[in-house]
Amino acid sequence: MKNISIAIAFIASTGSFAQVAIEKPMIDGTSTILDFNNIPGNVKGLVLPSTSGVATGALANGTFIFDITDLKVKVYENDVWKPLSDAGNLGTITVNNAPERGKGVIIGAPSSAADGVLILESLNKAMILPQITTPHLNVKSPYPGMICYDTASKSLAVFDGSVWNYWK
Repeated sequence: MKNISIAIAFIASTGSFAQVAIEKPMIDGTSTILDFNNIPGNVKGLVLPSTSGVATGALANGTFIFDITDLKVKVYENDVWKPLSDAGNLGTITVNNAPERGKGVIIGAPSSAADGVLILESLNKAMILPQITTPHLNVKSPYPGMICYDTASKSLAVFDGSVWNYWK
């Protein structure tokens, strides 16, 4: 009976404190929902979905995309897409015309009203972006829509297919 109680407690705590570490064995801190292996010399960022024609109104604030209609990295906030970059370049993008399958991956909750490929749901945890020192110098072949935190300039860095754009 004791083993069953321990197993139930473990399953319940895992579901309510869902945290994911990518390319590392453990999450940094207790306030993190998604964490990347931010070792010195890292040159791997997070690549946003390249899409066009995303409807407004039903999206969650904080949705990020690389919009292939105007070649800009954008964030959705209060029913408006706000550009985070100048017009870039499609260059290396391979368009995926395959039909979508499934609802995407949800981390931090059993379900979500948001519609996306990767959905992070938490009332008290945040995502730690991949950290790269001077990505404009160190990432040799960035993909349009790549996003990271530049540890040298201490800013958000987004690649629009042509240049890196920085936000403090």
